[in-house]
Amino acid sequence: MADSNFIDYVKILCRSGKGGAGSRHYHRAKYVPKGGPDGGDGGRGGHIILRGNRNMWTLLPLRYMRHVFATDGESGGAGRSFGKDGEDRIIEVPVGTAVFDADSGEFLCEITEDGQEIKLLRGGKGGLGNCHFATSTNRAPRYAQPGQPAIEKAVVLELKLLGDVGLVGFPNAGKSTLLSSVSAAKPKIADYPFTTMEPSLGIVDYRGNNSFVMADIPGIIEGASEGKGLGLRFLRHIERNAVLLFLVPADSDDIKKDYEILLRELREFNPELNDKSRVLAISKSDMLDDELREAIAAELPDDLPCVFISAVTGQGIPELKDLLWREINSEDNRMVQTITHRPLDIRHRVAEEDNFIFENEELPDDTEYMPETDEEWTDEFWDEESQVNG
Repeated sequence: MADSNFIDYVKILCRSGKGGAGSRHYHRAKYVPKGGPDGGDGGRGGHIILRGNRNMWTLLPLRYMRHVFATDGESGGAGRSFGKDGEDRIIEVPVGTAVFDADSGEFLCEITEDGQEIKLLRGGKGGLGNCHFATSTNRAPRYAQPGQPAIEKAVVLELKLLGDVGLVGFPNAGKSTLLSSVSAAKPKIADYPFTTMEPSLGIVDYRGNNSFVMADIPGIIEGASEGKGLGLRFLRHIERNAVLLFLVPADSDDIKKDYEILLRELREFNPELNDKSRVLAISKSDMLDDELREAIAAELPDDLPCVFISAVTGQGIPELKDLLWREINSEDNRMVQTITHRPLDIRHRVAEEDNFIFENEELPDDTEYMPETDEEWTDEFWDEESQVNG
């Protein structure tokens, strides 16, 4: 995967900007006696913002942008002049990107639409100047509000491809051959296992100028949910599919058993995949006669749609397209496909990304609690020793 341009898992370090301190300045003018406090407010720190971009299809740019730091807000000045706000940092990601906390594995947010923006880390709020604290009994306040500190967090970005149909099968089941025969996609095809090393998408033409998107992922082997093979790493790409197309070759020793193994691995990865519509396609069926087809169909579950196909000869391909189109447009799949993202654990991580060492300066050791809302700012935070002169 090191030589591939398809990057779907990146770990980066983000830091928002600190808020600028308020000023405790006093107005000085020759003909204005007792000018009073006129310290301005500090500017807010910059935000870290995620933005969806439909023209991106990989997280490759972020592989060379490991540290994303927003700038700090400037301090307030004399004459009630406000400090300049820090500059926001916008991270453009492909549509279908999910964000997790790198330390705890907790799901944070996801980008599902082009142009959608999410504030990943908020910049620190700027402090108020001493002009806000003048009262009838305290006309010369000698304190101002400090800015809120920056927020630093290491996050993991996972790309989950958006497609209508997801191909699921063992290595050498014929998934890439099927994708190349029904779409213009050109995946690598060879006669050895794990030919497909990265997911690929293909647009399948259908009757009446209609089309749907089919996603192919590397083959799954038994024990993939325990970390074996490559399939587990790429199973995230079929979480958003409306229909799962299971592909089992006709020369399999036990087609029903192979299907159950694949289904069990999906359940172990994410139990919600069990609720998606499923279709079973028996590939390489050009080697079967009618009697064998009937015997195989009799052993399969009655509620599982099944079709015999051959990507080489084209046998059963029109019937498969009709079946997939009906499943995609069924009442159960018309609603928006939502999933509950499972937290990252050691089996879902990419070792070379988690072992990445962040070489950055440490934040100052002054990260004591700071209020987040205006109501929480009380007099106990106005320690004069911690204020900044205007």
